[in-house]
Amino acid sequence: MAVRVVIPVAALVIAFSAAGCDRSPDAQQPRLPEASEEDDEPFLAKTSDKSLAAVAPVELKVEEAETQSCPENMVLVEGEYCPKVQQRCLRYLDPPGPYENYRCAEYAKPATCKSAQRKKMRYCIDKYEYVAKGESLPSNYRSWSHAETACKQQGKRVCMESEWNFACEGEEMRPYPYGWKRDPTACNADHTDLVDAAGKLKDRRVPPGTYPRCVSPFGVHDMSGNLEEFVTIDGSKPARPAMKGAYWQPSRNFCRAAQTAHDRYYNGTETGFRCCSDAPDAK
Repeated sequence: MAVRVVIPVAALVIAFSAAGCDRSPDAQQPRLPEASEEDDEPFLAKTSDKSLAAVAPVELKVEEAETQSCPENMVLVEGEYCPKVQQRCLRYLDPPGPYENYRCAEYAKPATCKSAQRKKMRYCIDKYEYVAKGESLPSNYRSWSHAETACKQQGKRVCMESEWNFACEGEEMRPYPYGWKRDPTACNADHTDLVDAAGKLKDRRVPPGTYPRCVSPFGVHDMSGNLEEFVTIDGSKPARPAMKGAYWQPSRNFCRAAQTAHDRYYNGTETGFRCCSDAPDAK
């Protein structure tokens, strides 16, 4: 029987090791705004459930993207994407210390597009994370290679990182799919009870749609939290994976965050995917 553990950083390190994460000095680290590429990868900050609840829930009204141009259970994403965004945090959730700048309570609005021009995009993306036939939970222990095979079998493909970003943030360039203030109750995220008595990462997946407010401007669900989803890094040759979202790593629960340390074969309790496809020509 699993034992509830309030996780200090050291315990979370054990969970990472048990899950097989590459934490070697040579591993490429997650990209975080307002932090240099040389920064150490963030771990879960020491915090309490009380501090996680310090941000009041936000009422969110979302108009679902029109889906008639996309296959069933996919949504149309169309608009102008900014490749390089500046998002400024107004205040952080955690107390002073090595992890104080990893969970932003509120971002300045609006965000700033630093790119010379935006990129027009039009494509379809799965409304929910991939669920295997006959199952009720999103499929975990899936690698980038698993995602490539499963998506091809459906006539789809692994999402590009830019596609995942845009589906999550919309043209407003929201830091969180649901808005500008971090809401610990909106998505399957911000947990402190993450490892079991044996030091292994717990399976904390939930069925699609469990968190109805965890939805992006385009109507895509569970992009902040639940599984850590594989995508393909734009311009990488050969194709190289990144991982987006995750229930287990609060520092990754915003749209632009990415884990790039793993290869196309890595999989674990926390890994999954969703697929994308080209949208039919607009009529």
